[in-house]
Amino acid sequence: MPNSCDGVVDGVCHGFFGSSANPEKLIIDTDPGIADDTMAILMAFQTPELEILGLTTTFGNVTTEDATRNALLLCDIAGCPDVPVAEGSPEPLKGGIPRVADFVHGSDGLGNIFLPPPNTKKIEKNAAEFLVHKVSEYPGEVSILALGPLTNIALAIKRDSSFARKVKRLIVLGGAFFALGNVNPAAEANIYGDPEAADVVFTSGANITVVGINITTQVKLADADLLELRQSKGKHAQFISDTCKFYRDWHVKSDGVHGIFLHDPVSFVALVRPDLFTYKKGVVRVETQGICVGHTLMDQGLKKWNTSNPWSGYSPISVAWTVDVDEVISYVKNLLMKP
Repeated sequence: MPNSCDGVVDGVCHGFFGSSANPEKLIIDTDPGIADDTMAILMAFQTPELEILGLTTTFGNVTTEDATRNALLLCDIAGCPDVPVAEGSPEPLKGGIPRVADFVHGSDGLGNIFLPPPNTKKIEKNAAEFLVHKVSEYPGEVSILALGPLTNIALAIKRDSSFARKVKRLIVLGGAFFALGNVNPAAEANIYGDPEAADVVFTSGANITVVGINITTQVKLADADLLELRQSKGKHAQFISDTCKFYRDWHVKSDGVHGIFLHDPVSFVALVRPDLFTYKKGVVRVETQGICVGHTLMDQGLKKWNTSNPWSGYSPISVAWTVDVDEVISYVKNLLMKP
């Protein structure tokens, strides 16, 4: 695997282009996951304005164990094998067998390309311990990009009552705001995977931006874009293209889309280029029972309620409302195809 990172210092990878003067500290909570998780993670490693403090893993696209293996592989591929990977919870807050989308991502989670085992191992700390430790070490300085179910974040909040207010920014891929879900008409997969955890996180008072699939399904790479990526000189273009095939074929069967949605990369762009989106603020709650489990509903503040309700008394969060599709696609392609 190529060693392409400009430098790893104290276990922190500063990306391919050298560190900027004051890079933002970032932890990626992830469930890799074919192209979209993989793209987002490799894009982060290529962004000099970021210090990747570590990856924490969760279930969703794959089991947590497989997500850990894939996260270690991606650190190897990025040339940053010393970046710590902390394994998270194998199940939702309420327990039970987690929902795993291997039918979308392949049995190995990387489009059935079956890479050899990673060269490194996970750290001893679990994900919640690692999150609490790093956020406490750098209060107000660490952002978190959450690309899967929010179990690890919720466990960190439960572990440390000050955790939520010490996080600089929490960017969440999840929800389907006033749009159909992708698990069923009511729910999006990440929130559906652990609705109790999502409700804990969204009502925690943290500085949260949520990017739902009402936004991410507007942004896709068509077959022509995927071909352009494959034929480019991007450092990871061939690897990403190989993982995309399984994912692309599933999109054709499931959605009639000849290409792929860029769910996770769009959320990454919301972290580094928030100016490409508009937002609305409101309290968001998550349904945890009944046929609408996983449904995200925001109080937009359009009405002054006469009595209290389950949305009352909680801090509002930012919900992505519109997106500059062309600019986001251009940003993603330029980063992925950069030599």
